[in-house]
Amino acid sequence: MEIINTVGRRKTAVARAYVKSGSGNITINSRSLETYFPMEIFQFVVKQPLIVTDNAEKFDIKINLDGGGIKGQAEAARLAIARALCEIDAEFRPVLKKNGFLTRDSRKVERKKPGQPGARAKFQFSKR
Repeated sequence: MEIINTVGRRKTAVARAYVKSGSGNITINSRSLETYFPMEIFQFVVKQPLIVTDNAEKFDIKINLDGGGIKGQAEAARLAIARALCEIDAEFRPVLKKNGFLTRDSRKVERKKPGQPGARAKFQFSKR
């Protein structure tokens, strides 16, 4: 099996996943999953597509993560892995789609407008 290359995005985080057959190693930015995401909830988020499709020990995954925060990076990695699994075998698609792993969450931080203290907040009105 050749190396499958996919991209996942969330907020400002970008994840590039390289998936090949192997023993279940996940490497993120040249570090293991456990050292990059010390909190178990984020490790679980990254592994969700593999767990749902029963492929946790079948593929070696190398991920390059850039931008965003810890939660955005974890969800970007999840999307990249889910897209790679769809390329490997089309039979995984209905299961991943049903669990919402193939949907790109397009919500981003709204920009600050000029003349205002925040994106939507206005300065306090003073009558006198």
